[in-house]
Amino acid sequence: MMNHKKHLTAFLLSLAALAFVGCNGEKGLRYMSYNIKNGCGMDNKTDYTRIASVIKQENPDVVAIQELDSVTKRSGQKYVLGELARLTGLHATYAAAIDYSGGKYGIGLLSKEKPEHVYRYALPGREEARALLVADFKDYVCCCTHLSLTEADRMLSYPIIKQAVSHFKKPVFIAGDWNATPGSGFIKQVNDDFIILTDTSRFTFPADTPQCTLDYIALSKNVPVSIMMEEANVIDAPVESDHRPVTVAIKWK
Repeated sequence: MMNHKKHLTAFLLSLAALAFVGCNGEKGLRYMSYNIKNGCGMDNKTDYTRIASVIKQENPDVVAIQELDSVTKRSGQKYVLGELARLTGLHATYAAAIDYSGGKYGIGLLSKEKPEHVYRYALPGREEARALLVADFKDYVCCCTHLSLTEADRMLSYPIIKQAVSHFKKPVFIAGDWNATPGSGFIKQVNDDFIILTDTSRFTFPADTPQCTLDYIALSKNVPVSIMMEEANVIDAPVESDHRPVTVAIKWK
């Protein structure tokens, strides 16, 4: 934990030297990532209301959500992200990864603002295809992904992710269930180009008795602004899903 904080502090201090002239006013983002298992909790009950309650309690600007049905038979033809949008008052942006049960299965974003542009990229997954969702907002870019269970596929995904966000000239955040532990080769690769903002010493899975970290939020190192970290939390939500959500809050100018 101390090493993570030391490296994070050093990186954020180095970013301060990159602040560009003419950028007036402070901006901020509260970002959450949550694998909701399509609303099915550790008690095997599907309840979108309690997922929405966890989100509303944290009041995020953007939420990256993984494991989402869209009009599947399993979910009673319900557009799950749309239901969560209704319950939270946030805007829904969905990206399908695969066809499933008469509908789609994938990832999404909930956000206070509607993104200006949205992009979807296919990612490899030998157990099931994966996807990357990139949402370009006025002051930042938020990405969501749910990566393969296989390390080889995660490593193949990384250059696609890196290329997808390389042209942005604003803060780029990527979040999701990466199915990788902090000591994995994939996370070491991510650390070359991104700084992981979440506290990787705090476990996120399984939700009732967490034993490992699989959920992350990271920030591109190629950021032409001065960044200040305010908080990084793993939310105490032991029943609502099989993962605990993670949040970060940062400001920049």
